[in-house]
Amino acid sequence: MSKVAVGMSGGVDSAVTAYILKKMGYDVIGVTLKTWLNDEGEVSRCCEIDDAKAVADQLDFPYYAVNCADKFRKCVVEPFTDMYIHGMTPNPCIECNRYVKWDKLIEFADSVGAEFVATGHYAKVVRLDNGRYTVEKSVSAQKDQTYMLYRLTQEQLSRTIMPLGNLTKDEVRKIASAVELSVANKPDSQEICFVADDDYANYIEQNCENYKPVEGNFVDESGNILGRHKGIVHYTVGQRKGLGIALGKPIYVKSINAQKNEVVLCDEKSLYTSELFCDRLNFLAVSDIPYGEKISANVRIRYHHSGEQAQIERVSDTQVKISFENPVRAATPGQSAVFYNENSQLIGGGIVCI
Repeated sequence: MSKVAVGMSGGVDSAVTAYILKKMGYDVIGVTLKTWLNDEGEVSRCCEIDDAKAVADQLDFPYYAVNCADKFRKCVVEPFTDMYIHGMTPNPCIECNRYVKWDKLIEFADSVGAEFVATGHYAKVVRLDNGRYTVEKSVSAQKDQTYMLYRLTQEQLSRTIMPLGNLTKDEVRKIASAVELSVANKPDSQEICFVADDDYANYIEQNCENYKPVEGNFVDESGNILGRHKGIVHYTVGQRKGLGIALGKPIYVKSINAQKNEVVLCDEKSLYTSELFCDRLNFLAVSDIPYGEKISANVRIRYHHSGEQAQIERVSDTQVKISFENPVRAATPGQSAVFYNENSQLIGGGIVCI
């Protein structure tokens, strides 16, 4: 039997992952990565140890908890706050997957002699004819998590199993209920694990010693002053609600200029763009996009974006340009643009820098 280290969050998805693999004959070892404690000493929804251990005891496999809070702070929390302070809107879960979860899972797997690691993501790991590994969309479009996985490396994917890619959430809960897992009806977590109530601005203000919010100007696209904002961390591209300014018509955040401490406002039409640029690139299905070549892809510019057809071409050693067939709304610096081929498999992606 192959040995597999299963990342256990304490939720139903990772519990059913462990159950399926054990039923398939794998030698399962459970592990929870302790990434975050709040001021009251409570763990995040990504690392609820008591629930994870209860599942391991119920299914009768060894279980461990590994502290990786320092790495999580360095690789996820600090870049998250830094990007917000500089006017961008990051996605910390993507960085966590690449630099914390998979790194630590594989490190743990090596320590216990496990060949594979496994997670409860709704996605499928596939090996292509060209020998490269990539991730394919889940059968459940509603729960598909491939967008969050595009930064994984070939080495990481070559050792990864994702058993839930062919299941819906309802099917996963039915499996959990059928075998009476203690977490069968546990609700999903919706928020970022270290930010209470999705209040990013309050978190940054409370936890960044060297940052204090500074009021600045709301301006229009021509630079005319429209009013005052309460600090750029309170805003993101496309935002309409909570601006604290009334202009007699619907108004949106078009961009944030951290250097000038300005928030640019516009009407909805101005939120649309036909091209953008990405850096911090990572490729899966292909090794790269060479100079002088263009590839066609379906591109998602945020997690809940359904995607838009586009042409992608390399324009520098660090950037690609994405030209969309139809304009996309509110492309946001700091978010990821993720590229899919005609088979719903990840080509790669990068960070939007516009």
